[in-house]
Amino acid sequence: MSGLLRNLLTLMGALWQHRSAAAQSRTLVHFRVTPLDTGLATLKSDRYLQMAEAAQLDYGIKTGLLQDMLRRRCSFVNASQLVRFARPVRLFNRVSVASQVIYADATFAYFQHVFMVGAVPHAEVWVKMKFKRGRLTIAPGELLGSFAGPKPARLQHWDDSLAALAQDLRA
Repeated sequence: MSGLLRNLLTLMGALWQHRSAAAQSRTLVHFRVTPLDTGLATLKSDRYLQMAEAAQLDYGIKTGLLQDMLRRRCSFVNASQLVRFARPVRLFNRVSVASQVIYADATFAYFQHVFMVGAVPHAEVWVKMKFKRGRLTIAPGELLGSFAGPKPARLQHWDDSLAALAQDLRA
């Protein structure tokens, strides 16, 4: 299914639950894997990112984040994405995507999207993103509230890997 069409259908479905969740809660959205999403019989890798984008839109509507961003004339920019595949998602499966912001610091917010078929996790997409107003970066806490506690170790490892990659590219 086209990413634009999936986003439109997700938008329409999420409007029924506008502001039904807190910004630091977990939201859930469901998708059906269609023949347009698969190669022969399994979900294509780029479709995980499309579904994560639609799930992030769903999260934004259900938490009211999208409305707050529009009111403040903010947008978000993905700085990095990481996908971990555990099991293949098959044609016509109903996929549930649970989304939440698992951490935010002064610059970045980290989304986690867990793909489930039934009660079994099949994949996970992490999105490191920041909020922007023009060229100005907006602290995630202004829109999401503060996140107490240290950065989870898995996110620190990811950031360390990104920093090492950036260093290698500069060398």
